[in-house]
Amino acid sequence: MSTRRALITCVERYMGAAIQEKFEADGIEVVTGSYPMHSQSECEALVKSAGEIDILVANLAEPPMTGPVQKIENADWNKLFDSLVHPLMYLIRAITPQMVKRQSGKIIAVTSAAPVKGIANNAAYCAARGAQNGFIKAVGLELARNNVHVNAIAQNYINNNTYYPDDILENEKFLDHVKRNVPTNKVGTASETAELAAYLSSDKCNHMVGQIIPLAGGWIT
Repeated sequence: MSTRRALITCVERYMGAAIQEKFEADGIEVVTGSYPMHSQSECEALVKSAGEIDILVANLAEPPMTGPVQKIENADWNKLFDSLVHPLMYLIRAITPQMVKRQSGKIIAVTSAAPVKGIANNAAYCAARGAQNGFIKAVGLELARNNVHVNAIAQNYINNNTYYPDDILENEKFLDHVKRNVPTNKVGTASETAELAAYLSSDKCNHMVGQIIPLAGGWIT
């Protein structure tokens, strides 16, 4: 049996390192891309240089610019869409031809649960992540008949270096917020996201497509 190959983007941010570690432990060969990844040319060049890829993990992250809607700056709005939405489309558009040709492939986007619930003073971030989720739902339905399985992990309250680094877990105000808002009363581990990504990319998962899977400790339930 040939070794499967995965492409993980922006590996040094968000869930990239945890997913890479899990995939490599499972014997998957990993090709990585670095942050930033904004332009069409960057995304297409990465996919081309990666060669034949069985699994795409579109791991894209950008910290939210918080504040009331009337104070949203165009530059902040555009940065979120340029970092999260446009590269997701560029990457999937670039890798789809080879997967459709082989009639095989797995695509996993690591997105966010934020737009599923909504967060006040985070309208721009919720809009960008919501656009990602909507895109994945549509693409998942479109590519399912080609045996290409597309899903998203919509997470929140997961320990990672971009949104919930280790030092915040020692902040009493934040811990009190978690206890009041997250039913599990904790922040999840990066390994939980990695395990879910491993399942979605495996041959055991062939009947789930276009799903936005919440991984947020019950926060959006």
